[in-house]
Amino acid sequence: MKFITKKIHSYLDYPVAISLIALPFLLNLGESNPIAFYLSVVVGVAALILTILTDHQTGLIPVISYRLHLLVDGAVAVLFILAPFIFSFEGIDAYFYWINGAAVLLVVSLHKKEVEGSFMQA
Repeated sequence: MKFITKKIHSYLDYPVAISLIALPFLLNLGESNPIAFYLSVVVGVAALILTILTDHQTGLIPVISYRLHLLVDGAVAVLFILAPFIFSFEGIDAYFYWINGAAVLLVVSLHKKEVEGSFMQA
């Protein structure tokens, strides 16, 4: 059952972006590889910018389609799941990326298409 609407997703974006920026500091990520620290911070900043620029309820400058936003989210989820293998992350570094990647894939896969007029929105 798909239940995550565009509106719900838009309200999740800011806390997720902020957590991707803050958690590497709080969890002391990067012990197995410094990339584990920086990748999350960089993706968090990019996610914040993407959210600000997305055409949804919380987008401040809505120039990016919600459909593209979902595609980027999916790509980031795959990157996060593969990152521990690619960069040899271990321990908390690996678990952080696997858990976040799985969570983002779950949110994207539970996205409910919305009907506006006679057009389907992604």
